Amino acid sequence: MPFSAQPPASGEGYALSASLDNARHLSSLLRAVHFQDHATFLATASGLRVTVEDAKCIQANAFIQAEIFQEFSVQEESVMFRISLSVLLDCLTIFGTSSLPGTSTALRMCYRGYGYPLMLFLEEGGVVTVCKISTQEPDELLDFDFCSTKVVNKIILQSEGLREAFAELDMTSEVLQITMSPDKPYFRLSTFGNAGSAHLDYPRDSDLMEAFHCTQTQTNRYKISLLKPSTKALALSCKVSIRTDAQGFLSLQYMIRNEDGQICFVEYYCCPDENITEAEL
Repeated sequence: MPFSAQPPASGEGYALSASLDNARHLSSLLRAVHFQDHATFLATASGLRVTVEDAKCIQANAFIQAEIFQEFSVQEESVMFRISLSVLLDCLTIFGTSSLPGTSTALRMCYRGYGYPLMLFLEEGGVVTVCKISTQEPDELLDFDFCSTKVVNKIILQSEGLREAFAELDMTSEVLQITMSPDKPYFRLSTFGNAGSAHLDYPRDSDLMEAFHCTQTQTNRYKISLLKPSTKALALSCKVSIRTDAQGFLSLQYMIRNEDGQICFVEYYCCPDENITEAEL
């Protein structure tokens, strides 16, 4: 770490310590799940998982693998705490969001354990800033019980295809209807807004379609208000995996490549709109 005022040595009395040469790698991923003020951090030997939830209907997870960090040390099997995401992002961008060409903000992050604050040591251009952010006991997280063995339909799209869809469809609609089928229309997005119904179809041999694995026809509706936060991750991503299980729960997994070419993932889980009856579909 290029710190002129070095923080304590790695792992010295800390349950979690990690360092990054460029704090922007972390802040951009955290922004992709920043639709509520608080987030739950879970650190294990494999990396960090940052979880944000709203209304027991939607959950977002940012996965930052240990390999992304220049140093990553967890002294326990797992370390978990709740923190204000808004405050954390303010601290990570304390030197501004756009550094001068060739400069970046270096970060060391330390956490002693339950009841202690999260400490950030940020350095840019020889200036070191130390931030202490209060942590809280984490709430119990939603368990969508969404595992690969329960997936009924799955497609992988280039993200530009979904970005174009959100730009073209009528977002005055309260719901987004998603149809996935082994037969035509294969993959269809529909809205029902002020201008009437709109449909966007993707054939299975579309240039934007990277994988198509649909075993049965499913049509589900999701509140657009719940899906809108995921567009932050969509904007950063290069590919998106869209999966549904038998109950219609939706998983949107975004693959994000940072400036150094490293891959991270942001995943959104969303429950279907229970107010829609089968007759309306």
